[in-house]
Amino acid sequence: MKKTKMALMVLATIMFTYAAKAQNTNGPDAAQTAPAVPAAPEEEKVTWGGFDQSWINGNDRRDSSVFHIPFFTPSILIDVNATHSFNNPADHTVVGSTAVSRNDEMVISAVNIGGDFSYGNARGRIMTQFGTRSQVVPRNDLSPYRGQYDLADAYRYLDEAYVGYHFKNIFYGGMNIDCGLFMSYIGLNSYYQEENWEYQASYTSDNTPWFFNGIRIQMFLSKSLKIEPWIINGWQSYGMFNQLPGLGCNITWCPNEKIKLLTNDYWGSDAATLIGRHRFHSDNSFLYRYHQGSKTSGINRAAFSITADFGFEKGDGVNSFTNDTAASSTTHKGPAQYFVSCMAYNHIWFAKNKLGWYFGGGWMKNPGRYLVLAPTGDASPFPNPSNPTSNGGTIGTHPFTENPGDQFEGWDCSTGIRWMPNQTVEFKLEWVHRESSVPYFAGPGGVTSPSGYTYTPVPSSGWAPDLVKSENRIIAAFLFRL
Repeated sequence: MKKTKMALMVLATIMFTYAAKAQNTNGPDAAQTAPAVPAAPEEEKVTWGGFDQSWINGNDRRDSSVFHIPFFTPSILIDVNATHSFNNPADHTVVGSTAVSRNDEMVISAVNIGGDFSYGNARGRIMTQFGTRSQVVPRNDLSPYRGQYDLADAYRYLDEAYVGYHFKNIFYGGMNIDCGLFMSYIGLNSYYQEENWEYQASYTSDNTPWFFNGIRIQMFLSKSLKIEPWIINGWQSYGMFNQLPGLGCNITWCPNEKIKLLTNDYWGSDAATLIGRHRFHSDNSFLYRYHQGSKTSGINRAAFSITADFGFEKGDGVNSFTNDTAASSTTHKGPAQYFVSCMAYNHIWFAKNKLGWYFGGGWMKNPGRYLVLAPTGDASPFPNPSNPTSNGGTIGTHPFTENPGDQFEGWDCSTGIRWMPNQTVEFKLEWVHRESSVPYFAGPGGVTSPSGYTYTPVPSSGWAPDLVKSENRIIAAFLFRL
């Protein structure tokens, strides 16, 4: 036994000595070999890495965050506005906007606090939502009426909340899979006003979704190309209207830092109980920075954005782009129900990018009004769950109708100036003109009651919400981002 142990010790000593000699670069053989060259670090493969995207409408204008915290990057945004409508509605209520809600008052539109978490390849993001937008935006989602539990109240104080995972060694720049509540890109403008050129979004943006609830898969196929499929509950829906999820995809291409081209396409079933009615929507944008000067030049940079959307609903009584309402028709598919819109904006930066001037506008046509932001108050067409037998089942006694075939067409234009003394704060002054083909905006009488207060009873006759076809508005906005 002792001889066996001694033999094993000798063998182990020989093997250890041989292994050490093979790896020892300071031994006798080291002088006869070239010094080891450190391996070059692997290039960080980030889509659009190194591109300046601070000029893009709907994008973060900062070049970096002030926070440097391991595993967590905080984000704090505050959006305050004051607006005046020259229609002077008695109840101070704004109709047809998700950006502004009350006239002639200082309004806290949004307070967003949260940030991004990362550990290894795990990722997550949470952003709270307080202020008037927590009331204005969720009210346009009728999916919480289905079933129990009030999803609108459960989710309204969150605008982003998702968990995800980054697969590093897939495609050029990896792949993310995120599950939860995340922002929509349809309509170009960002949900966060701190990232937009204009404040009051044109019809194209304000009447298309701000958020999705579901799953997104971000595939970074090259330095300039991202493809992002979605499997979601529906079109700006906390819940699902019927039995099918919504399906969509974003494709974004940035061949260089001067150009951004994207398309968002969606298909779903978003009319409650009408399982045979399906919606298609295509949203397409082109952004181009056509001038880049030095910070000491008169014009530091200039850019424009163009967006065009089209889509339709078809089935269960409506027929996309063609009217089929003839009584003699054997199929009788129904009236046309579609969405066509466009918008364009130009932005010029001065004074070392601290001053900006922008102008633009857009147009929209939406027969059936299925994407029109519905008026509120006594003009609301939303279902009344507390008393579904009164007023035809709607909240308002004089509801703004959204029947198949109901026409709606509108156009808008705006111009404004931005003062951005640093990357944290921004002051914006904007003038907006909007028109519609039917009475839509709040007129002098407002949309609440004869007195403008909710505690004043609405008379059964002699009074109706005062809706008019146009409005002129001036907006002062105060924005903070850290």
